[in-house]
Amino acid sequence: MAAISDLIRSAHGPVPPKVDWEGRSGRHYLLASEHLSSFVMHESDLYLIAKGNHVLWVGAASDLVDDPTSRARFRLALDCATEAFRLDAPTDRLATIWDLEESMPARQAMVHAA
Repeated sequence: MAAISDLIRSAHGPVPPKVDWEGRSGRHYLLASEHLSSFVMHESDLYLIAKGNHVLWVGAASDLVDDPTSRARFRLALDCATEAFRLDAPTDRLATIWDLEESMPARQAMVHAA
């Protein structure tokens, strides 16, 4: 059964499910799943493009406009990516990009019976 948060609808349709990724610093990020074939980048948000658990590209729309190297990496990432995620506008964009570049999905907490 879907979580209640997965069923909430916004004015633009269903709210995408959130996925917990852990950055290289140990910080956790709740990333919104995006449809790889149809997502639209918003100016202030960050995006993570991955193949399974392997991060291929992290950046923002401005990186694609301002940085030819980032644009080339983004195109290559899309060629083999299986996942796309969005992070609502972080306060420190460059530090967050650095942290997410070596991130991975967080391990689910295991509950042990006493």
